[in-house]
Amino acid sequence: GAMTAVRREAFGRMPAEQGGGEVEKFVLQSDSVKVEILSLGCIIAALETKDRDGKFSDVVLGFDTLEGYTRKHPFFGAVVGRVANRIAKGRFTLDGKEYQLFLNNGPNSLHGGAKGFDKVLWSPEVLPDGVRFFRLSPDGEEGYPGDLKVWVTYTLSGRQLAINYRAQTSKTTPISLTNHAYFNLAGQGSPDVYDHEISIEADSYLPVDDTKIPTGEVAAVQGTGFDLRQPVELGKHLQKFHLDGFDHNFCLQQVQSPRLVARARHPPTGRTMEVHTTEPGIQFYTGNNLDGSLKGKGGITYPKHSAFCLETQNWPDAVNKPHFPNVLLHPGEEYNSTTWLVFSSA
Repeated sequence: GAMTAVRREAFGRMPAEQGGGEVEKFVLQSDSVKVEILSLGCIIAALETKDRDGKFSDVVLGFDTLEGYTRKHPFFGAVVGRVANRIAKGRFTLDGKEYQLFLNNGPNSLHGGAKGFDKVLWSPEVLPDGVRFFRLSPDGEEGYPGDLKVWVTYTLSGRQLAINYRAQTSKTTPISLTNHAYFNLAGQGSPDVYDHEISIEADSYLPVDDTKIPTGEVAAVQGTGFDLRQPVELGKHLQKFHLDGFDHNFCLQQVQSPRLVARARHPPTGRTMEVHTTEPGIQFYTGNNLDGSLKGKGGITYPKHSAFCLETQNWPDAVNKPHFPNVLLHPGEEYNSTTWLVFSSA
């Protein structure tokens, strides 16, 4: 097939109070996809794909300059960890020892804590068809046990962007990594995603309490607004079921092999994105907390429901729920998770 071109360029310097340091941008380009990734937080800062007429548009939310990413923002495009999503009361017990994490989401810990993987500089290595980032998360960082070595690798092949996460630890630790890109297949800056068709291959989902922590119940989607096994038009579906939006984990088949788990389609442009993963869960989030206060690329504001996220992951709060899939990584083992995003237009 056609080759992927990879180039690197300077993107800016971190503010002194955030440790300084050069941020680089890596541009991966095939004949049908162009993706820009930062060494800060392994952030996907832009992702351009073709519509049915062959016209490229950037389909992820974000900022034009480094400054946007160094201020508070809702994890646009970033790799989040050590543990994606929420841990109840930021607390868990391992081998009889209790660990307390920073509470950054009401009474809970979200996406790794105060300074998670999204807010740190990673060490890049250019590959023939992509880029690999490495960092050592030291023992006790954000309250988590163990020196954790982490590699995040992005590779582009034609219409497919693969994201591979690998990790090794010196002490048993929970780990669940994902990328928090916000998509709008009409092009970033389009006012909503109501005209998108979404399907998720899940027979069950996790109901949550009012702080978004799973109750522990694994509920059937059948006969509910969470049944997305056949494509639904998002706006009409939210109205029909009186939903304010989604921010829920959908339970996937628990097999380690890669499989198609979700599809988003924008009929007006023909753009489609398929999500394939090895993970047991996927968080479907419809940008409910976007409120138009952030100025994104091209000075455009991002209102509520102007993007969606499909975050492949372990189930939220799995470290406190023994009947959820295993989230613990032990010394001598390797965490290895891959998600593929496949773009097309028809």
